[in-house]
Amino acid sequence: MRAWRDGTELVLGSARRTAVLCVLALHTGQRVSRDQLVSAVWGEDAPPSATGNIYTYVSTLRQMLEPARSRWTAGRLFSSGGGTYQLHLPPDSVDVLRFESLRETARRHRVAGHVDAELATVAAALRLWDGEALAGVPGPFAEGQRLRLAELRLATAERYAELLTGNGRHEEAAQLLRELTADRPHRAGPPAGIAAPPEVGRPTSPSVVTGGGTRPGSTPSEPAGGSVTTAGGVPTAGSGSRIRTGVAPLFGRDAVLHRLRRAVTEVAAGRGGSILLEGPAGIGKTALLTAALRTVPDGCRVGWAVGDEVAPDVPLGVLRDCVESALAAGPGHPTVEALVAASAAPDRPDDAHLTDRADTDGTDRADVDAADRAVELVRRAAVEGPLVLVVDDLHWADPTTLRAWATLGGQAGELPLLLVAAVRSGSGPAAGRSAAEIVTLGPLDSGSAGALVRAVAPQPLEPQELARILDDADGHPEYLRQLALTASDPFPAAGLVAAVGAHLAPYPEDTRQVLRAVAFLSAYEVRAPGTQPAGCTMAEVAAATGHHLDDLARMLAPVRAAGILAPGERLRFRHRAVVRTLCGSTPAALRVTLCRRYAERLAAAGTAPERVVALALAGEVPVDDCFGGWLAGHVERVAEAAPQIAVAALAHAHAQHALDPARRLTLTAWLARLLLRADRNAAAEAGWVAARTADPELAGEMRWIAAHSHERRGDFETAAEIAHTALRERRIGPQWIDRLRALLGRIRPSLPGNPTQPHLSRSGLVGEVRPDLP
Repeated sequence: MRAWRDGTELVLGSARRTAVLCVLALHTGQRVSRDQLVSAVWGEDAPPSATGNIYTYVSTLRQMLEPARSRWTAGRLFSSGGGTYQLHLPPDSVDVLRFESLRETARRHRVAGHVDAELATVAAALRLWDGEALAGVPGPFAEGQRLRLAELRLATAERYAELLTGNGRHEEAAQLLRELTADRPHRAGPPAGIAAPPEVGRPTSPSVVTGGGTRPGSTPSEPAGGSVTTAGGVPTAGSGSRIRTGVAPLFGRDAVLHRLRRAVTEVAAGRGGSILLEGPAGIGKTALLTAALRTVPDGCRVGWAVGDEVAPDVPLGVLRDCVESALAAGPGHPTVEALVAASAAPDRPDDAHLTDRADTDGTDRADVDAADRAVELVRRAAVEGPLVLVVDDLHWADPTTLRAWATLGGQAGELPLLLVAAVRSGSGPAAGRSAAEIVTLGPLDSGSAGALVRAVAPQPLEPQELARILDDADGHPEYLRQLALTASDPFPAAGLVAAVGAHLAPYPEDTRQVLRAVAFLSAYEVRAPGTQPAGCTMAEVAAATGHHLDDLARMLAPVRAAGILAPGERLRFRHRAVVRTLCGSTPAALRVTLCRRYAERLAAAGTAPERVVALALAGEVPVDDCFGGWLAGHVERVAEAAPQIAVAALAHAHAQHALDPARRLTLTAWLARLLLRADRNAAAEAGWVAARTADPELAGEMRWIAAHSHERRGDFETAAEIAHTALRERRIGPQWIDRLRALLGRIRPSLPGNPTQPHLSRSGLVGEVRPDLP
């Protein structure tokens, strides 16, 4: 960890002070609380002096970063307030953020098919590295970041090697792979889509992964799912080969794994078939395929391809890549050349009518002919010897490949041909489901999920932390893994943010914005379970976003089909981790703005006030005079319908020093009443109101609440002192005088000394009270 100001390197000082700077720098532009800093630097073993140390570290860092700033002036780079601290740095001034930005830029180049631009961008990202990230920085936050960044660096290097290979720079790729293997010996095989390092003078085949095989937010070396360690993931086996990958055991998938391996054994014996793995993104389809096909019988050829966003534009591209890798052949192989020829549309005259080349159902005759030719070529290849064709993300494949795959699936049983494909839930019927044995991957059971978390977590987890992870992920392997890796991180894990982003990326922008609104409307129940029904209604989302109900139903239908939203009338994310991630990864200023806007629209639409308040709490919307006035007018209804939400909102309002004093007084008085009603200590809030109000009735009520709170806790002396003081001051209403006297009568036997002796007068018991008072 190093830092510079105006070209001069700064002396960062102690390791823990450096750790504090790391947390703030990697969350630049975001408020970080003292409690979060304590947790990030010390974890669960924070000493009593930790909070005081944070003050000292922050003070020193502020002076170091802005030495010319006066103590009483606002900071330009470093600001604080409300128990939080914030660095204001441009993202390009933090190398980790530059690295992540370059990775995202490279991903966009890949999706657009700009190979040279992606290569240059990935190379620039790798040039930022020099040794281990955050080396020597203590604390659970730094440890989690070291692990995350090491994996990102490795994934980026593997992608760079893949791009070099595709660009003909084999020696550079081979040297990089040797370095990767030396640094990470548990990675026994090459990264996804790269064959083993070539021998000098020996030609190599191009990548067998369509579009590189790298998905947004994932790494080529990490198949989504229940693998414990990373694994180089794509088979490039020829006849009788053993796939060179290091695959860790899966959890909870034994039955499916056995079924796939049995199918491979059967095809080697001449009995083919077609199997389709179906499940939501991240459920572990890729990991399962990799584990099942790690080894194949001698004489059995395996081809592998991966569909991606550009695949639909390349006729027969996915099938051609798959067959090419199975035959261990270059582009000049006769079968491959025949597939290329089959995918080329025949020339048609300029004046030809499209209807002359289409069937009555609108299908292009040329596509049908191309698919039929491809089927015949694959059949011939299968007759020559057992053939296994594997396509991950088949739903991305081009229509001609899908048509040929469906036809082959219906014929595979009569050939030594095994088709294995993985598709995402909700991808529709076009992926050849009718001709396949469909295996649906659901969430892991609790035992398997717990085993996965314990295997992945860098350190043992407390029972409550394990329970939270299991509840948030609900058996989803990728979410379990990401949560386990960063269990001690108080901030949304970058890996989890990337995974959720990748799972939502296929949907249009307006759909993703609606999903973010659903997350905000669901967030408070996720934070405080049981305070309200889970999820939200379509009417609430329509009011918040301004979309018509019919449009919402259309936009969310694919998301429901994909399993991102749970079934039922209410809109609810299947995994709580998605709600936490969408809310936590939204910049604070944007989150406040969106939640305020949504809350105003809900209120205007007549939505239940407790729902409006819960949304405002989820977005940490400040209680200004406008919101405070609305809350004061609806507090009784909110308190009746959702008392926990009312208490949280009123406590939030009490902390707003800029709120109109009279409004703040009213809301705090309600807070004291509700705390007492909930059998909680309301003494502090009631005393705060009593010390500031000029209303005798309100002052009496608050004095009584404060005294009664102490009575409930068994602190009878303090209760008696409050009651005596209120009675002596004589500035409270008559009913509260009676109630305070009754309270004193109840606690009298429990007070020190002997206050029940008969000779003591009434005034001696309750203090000096004027005779004219009732």
